[in-house]
Order: sequence, then C-alpha cells, then structure tokens
Amino acid sequence: MKISCIIPSYNEEKRIKNVLNIVANCKKIQEIIVIDDGSIDNTVEIIKSFHNIILIKNPENYGKSKSVSIGLKRASGEIILLLDADLEGLNKYNLIALINPVITNKADISISLRGNAPLLYRKIGLDFISGERVFYKKFLINHLGEIKKLQGFGLESYINSLIIKNNLRIKIVNWSNVISPWKYKKIGIWHGILADLKMSLEILKTIGIWGVLYQIIKLSLLKVK
Repeated sequence: MKISCIIPSYNEEKRIKNVLNIVANCKKIQEIIVIDDGSIDNTVEIIKSFHNIILIKNPENYGKSKSVSIGLKRASGEIILLLDADLEGLNKYNLIALINPVITNKADISISLRGNAPLLYRKIGLDFISGERVFYKKFLINHLGEIKKLQGFGLESYINSLIIKNNLRIKIVNWSNVISPWKYKKIGIWHGILADLKMSLEILKTIGIWGVLYQIIKLSLLKVK
C-alpha cells in the first residue's frame, strides 16, 4: 500500500532538514507532502532543496488543522503518516515502528509516545495529543470540511473523537529517543508560555475539560499490545 507522509510546518528552519532527511530515506514512505504555513524564515528554501518532496505553501498562517486538511486532500496514498516538523532524535526505525502496526493489521491507528511527553502521559502510556500518527486515509477523508474549520491545535482531539466513535484499535509506539522541543526553547520563555496557553485553550474549545478526561480514558481502553 502507498504511504503518504504529511508534515505541517511553520518557521522550522532549525529542525525540518533533519526530519526530512529521515523521512526521505525511509523506503516505506512513497509520498512526502510538506505544507508550509506561511513561514517567514528559511523553512521554504530548505524544503525546496529536497527534490522528492511536494511543497504546498499557504499564503498566510492558517494553523495546523487547516494545513493538515490541505495535505490530506492532496495525498494519494491509502495510508497517512502525520508527522511534526520539529522532532529531534528521529530515525527511520521510529517511522517503521509507527507504520508497521497499521500495515500488518495489528492496529487501526498508531500514535507515538515521545521521550519528553508530559510525565503523566508517559506514566499512563498515552499522549492523547501526540502529532505523530498513522492511519488509513479513508478514516478522515470525509471529515475534511470539519477539520478545516477546527481551532489550530484542535486536530488531534478531533481525531480522537473519531477514533472513539469508530472503536478503533490503537497501538502506542514508544519513541523514547525522540523529543518535540518545548515552545519556550524555540521562541523564548514568554512567547512560549503564551503559545502553550493558546494551544491548551484551542484543545479545550474543541472538546472541553471533561472531554479531555473522557478521551484519555476511552483511548486507553482501546489500546492494543
């Protein structure tokens, strides 16, 4: 089956090259689509240096959810790998480990658990807002209109609601060697605090505080070994 990797990106000139190097050299992935969400640094130039990558440039900053909906519409693969652009420590074996449970029918969707995920998430073995996921495109293709309208960081929690509704089997893949840098390390302490607060509010606007607890419990019950 053809696997399409979708990577939304915004001002990731310091990290995206390493991520793209890993993805471009993973033979299980046949199509790579990067959606640049109005970057004002050198992110686009770095993406253009890869000849086997499809680049989609948003004319302005749309946010992650709308960017991913654009990537999903463009993707030609039956299976989708969603990947964040800022990962550090990523290797091809991480990608293979995330892809294999779905293509071998051991799970309907796989979700990463990064090494620097919040301690609570690591303790319960589930990061319910992890951005690295593998699933069949048909799972989301009829929901692009809703995804496009989501709050910028409401994507993962919206996908979670569909997982729960459809009772999908979830494989959690431990990525202990991979981290996603905290925002304060990327854009400074105060801007980072504001960005994390914005992300949290957008998640709460999507599902509410009780929705967070509900999703964590229900997703945990859907995990497979």
